[in-house]
Amino acid sequence: MKARAPGKVVLSGAYSVLHGAPAIVSAVSRYVTADTSRPAELLTDEVKAALGTGQTAPWFDASELRERGRKLGLGSSAAILVASLYALEREASPVSELELQQQLFERGLAAHRLAQGGGSGVDVAASTFGGTLVYRLPSPGRPELTPGELPGELSLEVWTCPTSASTRELLGAVAELGRSQPSAHRHWLELQGAAATSAAASVQSADSDGFIRALRGQFAALSGLGLAAGVPIVTAELAELAPVAEAEGAALLPAGAGGGDIALFVGVRPSSETLRGALGAREHHLLSARLSAPGVGLCPSAV
Repeated sequence: MKARAPGKVVLSGAYSVLHGAPAIVSAVSRYVTADTSRPAELLTDEVKAALGTGQTAPWFDASELRERGRKLGLGSSAAILVASLYALEREASPVSELELQQQLFERGLAAHRLAQGGGSGVDVAASTFGGTLVYRLPSPGRPELTPGELPGELSLEVWTCPTSASTRELLGAVAELGRSQPSAHRHWLELQGAAATSAAASVQSADSDGFIRALRGQFAALSGLGLAAGVPIVTAELAELAPVAEAEGAALLPAGAGGGDIALFVGVRPSSETLRGALGAREHHLLSARLSAPGVGLCPSAV
């Protein structure tokens, strides 16, 4: 059985999603492939946590989520997990595709959190269901997933950054800020949460300008949060070039937890040659990928 699951890009709601604000996550058209005809050459912690009695992890290929020898920050651990579980369960389960996806999400979410010591689960949701999702973590309660569509007139570009980021280290630094400076932690997360709420409302109302404004608000909040926590959530390159994007009526900001990996350009028209040249000069590269890709399923060659 050959299956594939997409990676993800978190467009909005980083950090604040863990405190009840909505996140917007979109599946990206770069995939992990899993094949049950071969045993895994590497057993990831997430797959190990999810395997049932007597199950053997399938072989997987995650090369589409890497470039020039490093990870791209597209949620490879979640995509490996979801593709592997789907390949195993699709072979054995008679349930419908929707039922199988729901089962995989719940099982994958539990395994991913166990292996990583927590997390929102947005990447597991994107790899499982695909498309673009508005994702909330009510307290208490299960995650709430609402399918959404990005405003059609938006031009959204995904750029790879020259440095890799450690989400775990960034989250740890922000958590430490909460312990050492709770008022600063609360201030920046409230700003980030308000902007994330505006972004979700703009998606639901197909308001392109409102969405861009909300992303600019998140850029400011993430910059302040990173400075307060002593970590580069917004890299020096993005801090330098964000005003250039704003002058073009667009937003330029880190994807997800930031610190490197992936940057997003979102505007009503593509980025200018001037901005593209400036990003390229700083070793950023435009990634060939589309958003709102389909979720986990059989590889096209296996259908």
